[in-house]
Amino acid sequence: MADGGQGELWVVRHGATEWSAAGRHTSVTDLPLTPDGEAEARAVAPRLAEVAFDLVLTSPRLRARTTARLAGFPDAVVDEDLAEWRYGDYEGLTTAQIREQVPDWTVWRRPCPGGETADEVGARLDRVVARAREDGGRVLAFGHGHALRVLAARWLGLPPQEGRLLVLGTGTLSSLGYEHGEPAVSRWNG
Repeated sequence: MADGGQGELWVVRHGATEWSAAGRHTSVTDLPLTPDGEAEARAVAPRLAEVAFDLVLTSPRLRARTTARLAGFPDAVVDEDLAEWRYGDYEGLTTAQIREQVPDWTVWRRPCPGGETADEVGARLDRVVARAREDGGRVLAFGHGHALRVLAARWLGLPPQEGRLLVLGTGTLSSLGYEHGEPAVSRWNG
């Protein structure tokens, strides 16, 4: 159990897709993993095999569910709150393409027309944090780059926008817990 007895939240970002490899914002578009993404998902499996989890959750998106299955968790519970940030009109575009119209745009500072705000994403992920803390054990969540960065920020008690500080690669394993009773990042981008 984590220091402080309030649980641990382990997170795995899904393996690579064509769009993630190209830097395209992907939320509701349900893409499969590439062969490299499948290999990333399988590479996480041995690192998780010896760990006992009290609850395993996954985003409803195919790329996250496939990552969970290939990592050894075919029965992960689908949690809609783990879905990626909805990018609205920016779905499928790269940051460079968006900046052609909005020069200083980042998802952290500017709105996504037709999509979610940082605070809306934060509210969804607050429910995941609450669920993990209520469980009090070790929870594993499979999800997406921006959403998991917001999840970590909310675990730490930071505003959703501070997820900008936590770059997260595809197919990576991270864990959040406590140190001396305070929420902390135990491992990031492993």
